[in-house]
Amino acid sequence: MTAVRHDLIVITGGPGAGKTTLIDLLRADGFATTPEAGRAIIQDQSGIGGSGLPWGDTALFAELMLSWEIRSYRWALGQPGPVFFDHAVPCVAGYLRLLGRDVPEHVEAAVAAFPYRPQVFVAPPWPEIYRTDVERHQSLDEAQRTHDAMVETYLRYGYDLVELPRSDPQTRLRFVLRHLI
Repeated sequence: MTAVRHDLIVITGGPGAGKTTLIDLLRADGFATTPEAGRAIIQDQSGIGGSGLPWGDTALFAELMLSWEIRSYRWALGQPGPVFFDHAVPCVAGYLRLLGRDVPEHVEAAVAAFPYRPQVFVAPPWPEIYRTDVERHQSLDEAQRTHDAMVETYLRYGYDLVELPRSDPQTRLRFVLRHLI
C-alpha cells in the first residue's frame, strides 16, 4: 500500500452540489486541481460516439473513471503543495454501489493503493443550486442517492468526512482553507 499523502485532498458528493465551482476557485487561487472524471468522460465518449456513458455501458463508464482517477493521482504526486480532486478513486466504488453492483477486487485494490488525505470534503445535496445540463441528467433524487453512496463509501474505507457548508463559493473556499491548517 502507498503511504498516505496528506496533501491529496478529495472533494466529493452528488452532482450539482457546487464541487466544481469550489475546485475552480481553488485553481484560481493557485492550487493544483484535477477535473471531474465523469463529466470529462461523458464529453469524450459523446464526442466519439462511444458507449462508456452512465446511460449506456455503465461497467465501461466505471472502468474509464477508474483509469482517469488513477492517472490523476499519479499526476498529482508530481505537483508541489496541496492538490484538490473533484472526486477520486473511491468514488468509482461509490458509483458501483449506487448502481447496486458489487465492487470488483481490482477496484478495491485501487482504493487501497491510492490513498488520499484522511479528511474528505463532502458537498451536501443542495436543491436551490441543483441544475441538469448536457452531461448531468440525474434527477435531484438521484443526486441525493449519489451523495449517500459517496458518504457510505468513504466511511467504509476509513475516511473522515467534513461536510461543506451550503454557502456562497467564497465562504466555502475559506472553510476548506481553514481546515487545511
